Amino acid sequence: MGNFFSLVRNENMKIYRRARTWVMLAILAFCNVILPILFYMVDSGGQTSLWDSVILTVSFTFYLCTIFSVIVAADSVAGEFSWGTIKLLLIRPWSRSKILLSKYISVILFSLLCTLLLAAVAVLASSVLFGSGGESNLIGPDKSGLVFTFQYLLCDYVNLFMTVAIAFMISTVFRAGGLSIGLALFIMFAKGIFARLFSPERYEWAKYLLFTHMDLSDYLKSDVGPGGVTLGFSLAVLAAYYILFMAVSWYVFHKRDVAA
Repeated sequence: MGNFFSLVRNENMKIYRRARTWVMLAILAFCNVILPILFYMVDSGGQTSLWDSVILTVSFTFYLCTIFSVIVAADSVAGEFSWGTIKLLLIRPWSRSKILLSKYISVILFSLLCTLLLAAVAVLASSVLFGSGGESNLIGPDKSGLVFTFQYLLCDYVNLFMTVAIAFMISTVFRAGGLSIGLALFIMFAKGIFARLFSPERYEWAKYLLFTHMDLSDYLKSDVGPGGVTLGFSLAVLAAYYILFMAVSWYVFHKRDVAA
C-alpha cells in the first residue's frame, strides 16, 4: 500500500511541478475574487446577499474549474505517450492497473482542490463585500444559504466528475490530449442542447442518455427530474456510464502494446 501511495504522490508531483497548473489555480482564484467585486459594483440598494453572490460566482467560475480539470485529465495518460515516457513508467514494478488508478486519483484530487479553492475564495470575497446577512433572492426563505450552496456545488461537481471521466477515457483510448479536451468540452457545453433535443418527455428511451442526467441542479427545485425520473434513477444512470468509462479505460490501457 505504501508503494501505491508513492505512486500517487509521484503522479501529483507531475501535475504540480508544471507552471501551467499554478497559472490555472491563480486564474481560478482571481475570477472568484473579481466577480463578487463586479456584483458589488452593480448592486443597487443592497439587493444582493452573501449567498446570492457566492452562487452567482460559482455558477460562472465552475466552468473554468471543469475546463482545468479536463486539461489535467486529458494529459494524464496521453502525455505519457506524447513524451515517450510511458515505457519508462511500465517497466517499473507496478501493475498497469495501479499505474492507471494512481493517475486517475491524482486527477480527482486536482479537481477537488480546484473546487475547494473556488468555494473558499468565493465565500471569503463575498463575505468581505456583502457581510453575513441579507435576504437571498435565489434561495427560498425556508432554506439555509450554506446548505443550498453546498448542494449546488455538489451538483456541479457531479457534472465535473462525469466530464473528467469522459476526458480520462478518451485520453487513455486514443492517446490524444487535444482530442480528449475537445470532445470533453464539446460534451460539457452541448449537453444542454442534446438534453432538449432528446427530451424524455418526447422519447421514452432518452431517459437512459447520459446528457439527461449530468445536471442534477434541477433536483434542488423539485423532487422529479426530466421525464418524471427520480434522483435515485439519475444517479443510477450516471453510475452505469461511469463504470462503463472506467472499464473501457482499464481494458484498453491493460491491453495496450507500447513496444512500437
